[in-house]
Amino acid sequence: MVQKNCRIRFHLELKVKCFGTMAAVGNRGVVTEAAGFKAEEDVQKLRAAMKGVGTDESGIIEVLAHRTIAQRQLIKQAYKQSVGKELADDLQSELTGNFESVVLGLLKLAPKYDVDELRTAMKGAGTEEACLIDILASRTNAEIKTITACYNKDQERNLEEDICSDTSGMFQRVLVSLLTAGRDESNKVDQALAVQDAKDLFEAGEARWGTDEVKFLTVLCVRNREHLLQVFQEYQKLSGRDIEASIKREMSGSLEDAFLAIVKCIRSKPAFFAERLYKSMKGLGTTDTVLIRVMVARAEIDMLDIKAEFLKMYGKTLHSFIKGDTSGDYRKILLELCGGE
Repeated sequence: MVQKNCRIRFHLELKVKCFGTMAAVGNRGVVTEAAGFKAEEDVQKLRAAMKGVGTDESGIIEVLAHRTIAQRQLIKQAYKQSVGKELADDLQSELTGNFESVVLGLLKLAPKYDVDELRTAMKGAGTEEACLIDILASRTNAEIKTITACYNKDQERNLEEDICSDTSGMFQRVLVSLLTAGRDESNKVDQALAVQDAKDLFEAGEARWGTDEVKFLTVLCVRNREHLLQVFQEYQKLSGRDIEASIKREMSGSLEDAFLAIVKCIRSKPAFFAERLYKSMKGLGTTDTVLIRVMVARAEIDMLDIKAEFLKMYGKTLHSFIKGDTSGDYRKILLELCGGE
């Protein structure tokens, strides 16, 4: 039995390594590996939190908000072995609302979480275009390829076909381009090409009547980050206007949102997500889908950088914003994923 358990754990750890999170690369997350981790002990804590009348939400937060994605997979496996049920099913029967959404999101491997978000965004009447943009504009080629493979297998559907059936026009073409995961990811900057790209973008937008959106797609969805940063500088020199300002002048709706997201992610993903979090909470009401998606997806990747950008951009801490805009156990778990002030 011990040998079998070790074998199961080895295969699970291998699966997490291959399909889990990219957090280890940057190591800028708030959530880090718990020292002295023992999955079986965490299982007992979770069982105790759900046993009897009522639920000890604090006990659930204490465990799941302070374990990495990889550690949570081992907890899920140990729970199933010792209880004979899926941990997610038991938690779902105990919890409700936004708190439940956060907890269940934390249990998923990174690609699986993105897949479920994408499917939810396209299921039923209407489409949450913001979700499609948030995920496809910010993930690496490798991440997009994994998401696509996971979606096609898990949902028994085709991600590109679903996106094409749910979107239209140039917005659809931008998403399909991002979905090919073909962006150059080298650091090579061709100065002459950067100048030409800036000129092409200017002539495709500001310098003509109407806009040639295909030229924007060709440059913004294909070139590498370092090259595009140079293109943006050349564009500013040529037009006297920032590329984001030109996109806002030339486009509208979801297409504008998509191109702006691409530019912002090229410049700084943490700043992009800081803005998404700010807009999800400012004013009346809270866009909980966005707030939850960013907090769950980025907690282990770059939340430290997102917090720093949030403070720099808005003069207030992300912690204080979340505290003032949410309540109850939902607030508690988000604050844990956010870390301190």
